[in-house]
Amino acid sequence: FTNPPYLVKGKQSNKLQDYLSSYYSAGDADIATVFLKRFDDFLVSDGVHCSVTPLNWYYLKSYDQLRRDLLSNSTVLNLTKVGSGATAKASWDVLRAVAIIAKGKQTEDYLVTGLEATESSEEDRSLELKNKELFVSTSEEIARQPDAKFAFGLSSEYKLLEEYAWSYQGPSTADYSLYGRKFWEIQRFGSDWVLQAGTFKSTAHFDGLDNLLLWEMGQGRLAQNPKAAIRGEGAHDKYGVVVTQTRMLPSTIYLGGFFDNNVAVLATENPDIAKAIWCYCSCADYNVDVRKLDEKLGVTNATLAKVPFNIEYWTKVAEEKYPNGLPKPYTDDPTQWIFHGHPCGSVIWDEAKKWTVHGSLRIDDTVLQVAIARLLGYRWPAELDANMELADEQREWVNRCQDLAAHIDDDGIVCIPTIRGEKPAAERLLSLLQAAYGEAWAAQTLSQILAESGAKGKNLEWWLREKFFEQHCKLFQHRPFIWHIWDGLKDGFGALVNYHQLDRKTLETLIYTYLGDWIGLQERAVNDGIDGAQIRLTAAQDLKRRLELILEGEQPYDIFVRWKPLEQQPIGWEPDLNDGVRLNIRPFVTAEVLRQNKKPKLNIHWNKDRGKDVESAPWFRLGLEHDGKEGDRLNDHHLTLTEKRKAGGR
Repeated sequence: FTNPPYLVKGKQSNKLQDYLSSYYSAGDADIATVFLKRFDDFLVSDGVHCSVTPLNWYYLKSYDQLRRDLLSNSTVLNLTKVGSGATAKASWDVLRAVAIIAKGKQTEDYLVTGLEATESSEEDRSLELKNKELFVSTSEEIARQPDAKFAFGLSSEYKLLEEYAWSYQGPSTADYSLYGRKFWEIQRFGSDWVLQAGTFKSTAHFDGLDNLLLWEMGQGRLAQNPKAAIRGEGAHDKYGVVVTQTRMLPSTIYLGGFFDNNVAVLATENPDIAKAIWCYCSCADYNVDVRKLDEKLGVTNATLAKVPFNIEYWTKVAEEKYPNGLPKPYTDDPTQWIFHGHPCGSVIWDEAKKWTVHGSLRIDDTVLQVAIARLLGYRWPAELDANMELADEQREWVNRCQDLAAHIDDDGIVCIPTIRGEKPAAERLLSLLQAAYGEAWAAQTLSQILAESGAKGKNLEWWLREKFFEQHCKLFQHRPFIWHIWDGLKDGFGALVNYHQLDRKTLETLIYTYLGDWIGLQERAVNDGIDGAQIRLTAAQDLKRRLELILEGEQPYDIFVRWKPLEQQPIGWEPDLNDGVRLNIRPFVTAEVLRQNKKPKLNIHWNKDRGKDVESAPWFRLGLEHDGKEGDRLNDHHLTLTEKRKAGGR
């Protein structure tokens, strides 16, 4: 009985690697698995050894040869999974296994027992090891399992899921900061950007629908990138299920398009089979079955289809749960591209009717966020694409958004105080909310909405000044598309600006029209001796100065886009909005003109991105200027206007 030494191949010296490979190539990925063979030298002919080892060799595909060798040339008596934290040193928080193996193969087909200790506490796990019922299989049954994985409790009676649906892996862009965006960062997709499904945290009919991919009809930079791997197109236009490949393996219904490489798609051309697969993948059994084959945090897409699938049973379940078919796309989540765009509209699944229906009007913490987006002129992808497949109720709410058109601001700037004869933001927002709720609006509705938005006992203006931008950034994953520009005073100048309309002309309008009028008001108030006017005037003038620095764009108030050559870098505030919020918001953060420049700050950084650029990249050698290496994907770099103008002849 022993705990053999652990050391993975990547941390071994060349001499040790060579020796272990020559000694036992089947297990040379770790010293611990080499010792499974080494112990044979210590035993008499019918001797037995018991080892505490890493768990990965039970199921990783790379250990296929090792497992088959042990099954064929030794007698595997017992395989036990004891999980993480099961050793005396808590710092060794890795998945552990106990293997009891006899020297030599005693019979052609022998019994193999298995045990799993799944409880969280050490005491409970100890009791499980002593008292839990054993799994029993045979060496031949295990050898017939996918890659001969040491998995117990999987039925061999049924065909594998891969017999009914192929598991597709998504593309690897090798530079997602360049090729990927959140859909709310880009207003008009055109032919360059395509919708792309991504990861999600829990199983739902529809989720993970928040990404865009710079596809350029398959003829652009991504297709020509030598480091990228274009995969998954075979799943397009098929039916199936999207599975996030980590943790509890949550699932959602596949809509037939692009998906990233952090999810896999189980796709079939048969919608009835897809319905049965959804019922299986959306239940807890699926995660349990897959985890018998692979307990790593991230599971390969191939493993997701290696589990036995009782198609007769799951077809029956599907007919009972979805007699009318799987639902058409619906959601009340504004971070999903299928969202209807209505501030209080709701579509839900009715379990009794087995179909989607209108839900109660929403009063949750997204109501105000959606209402402000509408007020500033933002529209969701579902509103812009009349051909997007949606549930009938979802499409109805999309159409009802047109009733709110009269409340949309015309230039994408809404000031919090009254300026230029325009009503204050709170009053305009209230009017839009009342129109959205219609006859359902009541005296307590606003109080309920504010309470849900963390402003219990407060009014709309307080929420707009103090909480809106913080909550907006959190909801939209720190890629905000409505920016709260302010002068730092609670009663000073503040304006909400639609990022998609924030070109040079709009910024000039903000500075010289709206802020200019506010400055004029404060100058008159100073002359009239009104308390606090001088403080407001000074703050507004300072804000004007900072915004003009952004307008001019001299470093450090410049925009730097690492995938564009010097001659294509923006001069002053002339951004390409498709470069994304992360890059374009930098001068506003640097100038400290955003509401969240103070605590809590925006969770946006400009550190170097993952991976290495190819030698032809415009800034391949930039890392050397910043004490780094060639190919470093740096973002925190500044350029002077002189450099830009000289390079572009501008």
